[in-house]
Amino acid sequence: MEQNALKFKMTRAEFARWALLLNLGLAISAAGIHFFKTPNRFAMGGTSGISILLSTLFPRLDVGGAMFIVNGALVLLGLAFLGRRAMGVTIYSSFAISAFVTVLEKLAPMPRPFTDDTLLELLFAVILPAAGSAIVFNVGASTGGTDIVAMILAKFTSLEIGKALLVSDFLIALAAGGLYGIKTGLYCVLGLLMKAFLVDSVIESLNLRKVVTVVSADPEAVKQFILEALNRSATVYTAKGAYTGKEEQVLTTVLTRRQTVALRNHLRRVDPKAFLTIVNSSEIVGKGFRTL
Repeated sequence: MEQNALKFKMTRAEFARWALLLNLGLAISAAGIHFFKTPNRFAMGGTSGISILLSTLFPRLDVGGAMFIVNGALVLLGLAFLGRRAMGVTIYSSFAISAFVTVLEKLAPMPRPFTDDTLLELLFAVILPAAGSAIVFNVGASTGGTDIVAMILAKFTSLEIGKALLVSDFLIALAAGGLYGIKTGLYCVLGLLMKAFLVDSVIESLNLRKVVTVVSADPEAVKQFILEALNRSATVYTAKGAYTGKEEQVLTTVLTRRQTVALRNHLRRVDPKAFLTIVNSSEIVGKGFRTL
C-alpha cells in the first residue's frame, strides 16, 4: 500500500520514532489481551477473540500460540490474494502482537482476573487494545488479524467491510456466550459496542489540534509571536468587517493545546480587545503535520 511505501522515504530518526510507536501500540494491545481479555474470557471478536475460544477448546494451546496460528493463516491468505507488497507491515504486526502476548504469558501468567469486578475488567479489556490500535493506525499501520480479511474483501467484493467485520465479531461474541455462559456473552457484546466508538475517539484525541483565527489591532506583533515564540506559521489575509466596514488583517494558524494557551495569554497582555476563535480539528494534513 502507498503508506507502507512511504516508510522507505523516512530519515533514520523518523523511522526509529515510527517503529517505536508501532511496537508501543502493539505491546499495549497485547497487554489488554493478556491481562484482561484472556482471564475473563472476553472473546470480543478479532483474532484475539478466536484465540481465546481455541485455547478453551484445546486446553494445551495458550492464547499466544493460538494467535500465531490464526494470524499465520490470515497472513498466508493475504499473501495469496493481495501479494507481499500490499501486505507490507501488516505481516510484521500480525506476528509481533502474537509474540508480545506469548512473552507476557511466560513472564506474568494470569490464571485468574485481577479483580472480582467484571465491569472494571471489561473497561480495561476495551480501553488498552483500543488505545494500542489507535496508536498503530495513527502511524499508518494496522494490527493485522481481521484487517487482512477487510483488505481482501475490499479488493474482491463490494461488501460493506465495516458491517461484515462487525457481524463476524458479533458471531465470535455469541460463541463466547455459548461456551462461557450468557453473562460473559453479554459482556462481550457490550465490549464490542464500546470498542466501536473508542478507537476513533482515541485517534482523534492523539491528532487533536486547534485551528486559531485572530483579528487584532496589531496583527504584525501577533504574527511575530506565532513565528518566533511558538515556532509555527500562519496564513494572513485581508477581510472587511460587516458592521464597521473596516478592512482588517486576519491570521489563521494551527496549534497544539499548549501553544493555543500561550497565544491566548499573549493576546490578553498585548491586545485584550482582539477577536479570537478556536476550533478543534483532528485532521491536519500538510507540511509540519501529517503527510497525505
